[in-house]
Amino acid sequence: MSTGAIQWLAAALFALALLHTFSTKFFEHLARTRPAHAGVWHLLGEVEIVFGVWAMLFMVLAAMMVGAAPALQYLDSRNFTEPLFVFAIMVVAGSRPILQAAAAAVDALVRLLPLPRPLAFYFTTLSVVPLLGSFITEPAAMTLAALLMREPIFAQVPSRLKYATLGALFVNVSIGGTLTPFAAPPVLMVAAKWGFDLPYMLFNIGWKAALAVVINAAVLTVLNARTLRGLTVAVESPYRGVPAGMVAVHVVFLTLIVLLSHHPAAFLSVFLLFMGVATAYPQYQSRLILREGLLVAFFLGGLVVLGGMQQWWLQPLLQAMSDTQVYFGATLLTAITDNAALTYLGSLVDGLSDDFKYSLVTGAVSGGGLTVIANAPNPAGAAILKSAFREGAISPKGLFLGALGPTAVAVLCFRLLPH
Repeated sequence: MSTGAIQWLAAALFALALLHTFSTKFFEHLARTRPAHAGVWHLLGEVEIVFGVWAMLFMVLAAMMVGAAPALQYLDSRNFTEPLFVFAIMVVAGSRPILQAAAAAVDALVRLLPLPRPLAFYFTTLSVVPLLGSFITEPAAMTLAALLMREPIFAQVPSRLKYATLGALFVNVSIGGTLTPFAAPPVLMVAAKWGFDLPYMLFNIGWKAALAVVINAAVLTVLNARTLRGLTVAVESPYRGVPAGMVAVHVVFLTLIVLLSHHPAAFLSVFLLFMGVATAYPQYQSRLILREGLLVAFFLGGLVVLGGMQQWWLQPLLQAMSDTQVYFGATLLTAITDNAALTYLGSLVDGLSDDFKYSLVTGAVSGGGLTVIANAPNPAGAAILKSAFREGAISPKGLFLGALGPTAVAVLCFRLLPH
């Protein structure tokens, strides 16, 4: 599977998958204008299936070129822990008891802020919840923020503000998970090898990320205060009625899955037990987001398969860069490759300076909101929120433009503040 022909095939299909990712809104438009084949267009318009489908095509073509045994051996060598974890954490974090606890915590903070309720809710959900990603993991934070904001914010605001909010949410989740070394995938890939422990993350990267998150949320809140004042944000949360004991049980499930996130057999066992409890007490559950979780896992699994074949051109490209170049290069490359893949490739290179390591990690998280594929939690947020956008699809251009400002704030904080 390491022959030149296979590598070029993987690179070509990766490029086509990227093009497909940026074309999903076009396919959703075709589904509405050409109803005779609406099912096919809707399928092609699902951003979550893109990399999974192209990865399957790659495996079929690879098997034809080098044989089924080498192709399957390559597939078996891939690590699918992250897609499985994102699926499990999405479903549990999106359950009604967890949403009730999260909504109660957000509401308590909202009441403390001397702002009209819509503004306080918007600022808190866009800042505090992404920072929680440093403790409950980024996919869980993304799921909570998207579900909490879907009806009171995304269902009411105009399109321009939807994309600005989505871009800020994606950026804030990407950088908001860097207060600790275990919550953000691009940090997790290098933390042990490079010695990025809790004190290092908190005092060199995390505080700058937190500052950028707060600035992004505050700027959007101030600039859109007139629009936000007119929103209807209910005083009473729609997530209620679950007994404290059941909420506590679900918090334990969530905590165990986070703690066991590197051990798929273990956290999937906890997840199956969660499913048993959820089935036994349906009166305390809303619809579990199983479909969305499976689609996101399929997307990330495809990215693992195709992304694993891009090392031959990505690694030399990173090695040829200086500290400053690698920061901005990683920020831009993250938009077309998963940021965890970038830092993983960097971890394979020996003799890197401390500044290079810092630049690679901070650059990877800075660009994590520019596209849907830039950061592993982004497809989760897109799957939950896309119904609020025109034709049920998120425009790649709209997301990119919406994320530019928050990305620039992150760049300024990481590059200008001392470390």
